[in-house]
Amino acid sequence: MSQSTGRVGYDELATLKLVALDGALEGRVTVTCATLADRLDASNQTASRRLQQLEDADLLEREMAGDGQRVAVTEAGERALQREYADYRRLFEGDADVELAGVVTSGMGEGRHYISLSGYMEQFRDRLGYEPFPGTLNVDLDDDSVRARARMDALDPVGIDGWEDDERTYGPAFCWPATVETVDGRRYEEAHVIAPERTHHGEDQLEIIAPDKLREELGLEDDDHVTIHVSEQ
Repeated sequence: MSQSTGRVGYDELATLKLVALDGALEGRVTVTCATLADRLDASNQTASRRLQQLEDADLLEREMAGDGQRVAVTEAGERALQREYADYRRLFEGDADVELAGVVTSGMGEGRHYISLSGYMEQFRDRLGYEPFPGTLNVDLDDDSVRARARMDALDPVGIDGWEDDERTYGPAFCWPATVETVDGRRYEEAHVIAPERTHHGEDQLEIIAPDKLREELGLEDDDHVTIHVSEQ
């Protein structure tokens, strides 16, 4: 489920990759349109336009300097590159599974309410093959996993449609098959990462549903470390 980012296409992503290879993932680096144009086999105007488009799409930060432009890849830009990485990994390795790690944390209690709603529950039973425990396992991802999470966009999820009742409209969600593993090797394989289209959680939090209460099945408490192996349907 690779997604384009704003107005950015393949040419702009190629430009983003080049400046990232020059060190722009770690901090600001100096680039010149002439040098970049030569590497892209394009004109100076084309190189300048691509940098502008990357900035407009919030994938790149830049400022003018006496010897060129100081540029840095943003968090959104890194996520775009992570998605590209996942696509190439699938192409050459035949495997785009994503491994994420973090610590168990207490949620806000929203999962119990929303998962139990009939409009979602019917779809879970039909599309996931089970009725989830009314609640989610919440995981705070470590820094490396926050960056790697974007690779999930290269995996085909199970779609959960939005719906409405007499009171309000409920948004769609996506589910990816997942295995949860503890530090002592216990594994639970019939789980799904769920990502609502609208959520109060940030990119650093992951929600997981399963037929059973994962905290009890795996003996988990807050601050316990877990690894989540995410695949596609």
